[in-house]
Amino acid sequence: MTQTIESLFDEGIERYKAGESPEDLIPVFKEVCDRAPKSSSAWTCLAWLYLLTDKPNKAYEAAQKAVKLNPQDPQARVNLSLAMLDAEKKGVRQHIELVQQIILVAAELREEIEQNLQDGFTRKPGWKSLERVKAWLFE
Repeated sequence: MTQTIESLFDEGIERYKAGESPEDLIPVFKEVCDRAPKSSSAWTCLAWLYLLTDKPNKAYEAAQKAVKLNPQDPQARVNLSLAMLDAEKKGVRQHIELVQQIILVAAELREEIEQNLQDGFTRKPGWKSLERVKAWLFE
């Protein structure tokens, strides 16, 4: 029996929360993205996993798709900013400024971004680009 896209996505999230390695989860989220190419949340998750595994160019491609599908998603923009910094691409400021505007008016999204950044520091200590993005958003 083939899993539904939703159950595959949810299972991937649960496995991530349980501490499974990003390398092991990339194929899960690639499958979700292949089966549901218009799922911005799946592309956002895939970009994050690529970032955690030091694949900034793949993260950049996935994050671009996520932002195109949902321009108002602050996490997609954070991931795109991180990928741009890690891949040494220009144009980060516009994404950071938009995230700043969104989290200024949406406290729950601000909290979610803060938690995700903390998760990034836990899973990838010393991540310079993440430190820069955190400083721009919260200091």
